[in-house]
Amino acid sequence: MHRRTLVLALLAAGHGALAAGKEPVRVGFLTVNSGALAAGGRQMEEGLTLYLKEHGNTLAGRPIEVVTLDTAGQPATTRTRTQEAVERYKVHVIIGPLAAFEALAINDYIKQSKVPVISPSAAAEDLTQRSPNPWFVRAVGTSAQPNQPLGEYAAKTLKYKRVATIGDDFAFGHETTAGFQRTFEENGGKIVQKQWAPLNVADYGSYVAAIKPDVDAVYASFAGANGLRFLRQYAEYGLKVPVLGNMTTVDEGILKNMGDEALGVVSCGWYTAAIDTPANKKFVQAGRAAYGADPGYYTVGAYTAAMFLDLALQKVKGKVEDKDAFMKALRSLDIPDSFRGPIKIDDHGNPVLTVYIRKVERKDGRLQNTVIQTYPNVSQFWKYDPKTFLSQPVYSREYPKAANLEQ
Repeated sequence: MHRRTLVLALLAAGHGALAAGKEPVRVGFLTVNSGALAAGGRQMEEGLTLYLKEHGNTLAGRPIEVVTLDTAGQPATTRTRTQEAVERYKVHVIIGPLAAFEALAINDYIKQSKVPVISPSAAAEDLTQRSPNPWFVRAVGTSAQPNQPLGEYAAKTLKYKRVATIGDDFAFGHETTAGFQRTFEENGGKIVQKQWAPLNVADYGSYVAAIKPDVDAVYASFAGANGLRFLRQYAEYGLKVPVLGNMTTVDEGILKNMGDEALGVVSCGWYTAAIDTPANKKFVQAGRAAYGADPGYYTVGAYTAAMFLDLALQKVKGKVEDKDAFMKALRSLDIPDSFRGPIKIDDHGNPVLTVYIRKVERKDGRLQNTVIQTYPNVSQFWKYDPKTFLSQPVYSREYPKAANLEQ
């Protein structure tokens, strides 16, 4: 279920940092190696490994020791593995976990143990909102953060009036859908149908068959391989209604396994491999060379988390043991020229970032999420006043209320 990994390249090379007797920075890496989210877990590991390899497995002059633990995508197991990382392996910092419900499960323990956490994936809203954790920094957006621009775009640019939604029935699916619903309806649209599917559902046939035939579009919010399965069955049933999606529904990590069923899907996210900048082209080339595929949500999230670790360590001159100074460094990161675009951590530990509206197209024989519109400097609070936003309930299955549902 778990393993301890000291980067072997350091030993093989007789690295100067080890020769000088410097203690390694111990990183607890919480990932998923089994179940519906295992593909995302593998991609997270690829992103972390890629960054460390590019930097000689040494950050701010100190070797990096990675303790990898499999959470199995289960909250109880995640709590156990986190406690093991902190109390048995004495890690200095944690990168992980993958899922929103996993991050929520360890939130209280992290506050108690005061171990810095850099989240490469888990987008649970309240960890950087109503119940902020001072030991938590997110390398990705919140669940709703990119979906709020998509809701506005669907109503104002695409002119959709009636949309049906379907999503994974867990926190990430609830929050992504809620963010889309709020801004779509505030801009004149109506959510007329909502469906929720269990995370491990094997067949989406009954859900696809139940979609109202008179909607302008279907908004789909899936994680892991569920987007692939849903879109394949959507195409098999012959539905022609346009599909909108959250970032992971057509993430690059599964887009490589899709066919024509994905063409035309409009989605939103804080990254796409098609970002046309020198920094991103270099990153994508490195990812393709290492793993034979374009990097997506989970790869990019873990790679960015490693970058955050690197930059914060540089700020404290490698002294990760000074936890207060290290957390202050993490929470003051301002990166004007990252491969994803500008990233700045807000007062709650969440990045203000660029959101890309994307459309799946085929280019040079490869499916890609082409950028069709860019929203710069998107906060987790969108265009709302933060104080007012935080006085309202967290996004969920029940909030905002679905007042326009039809029988």
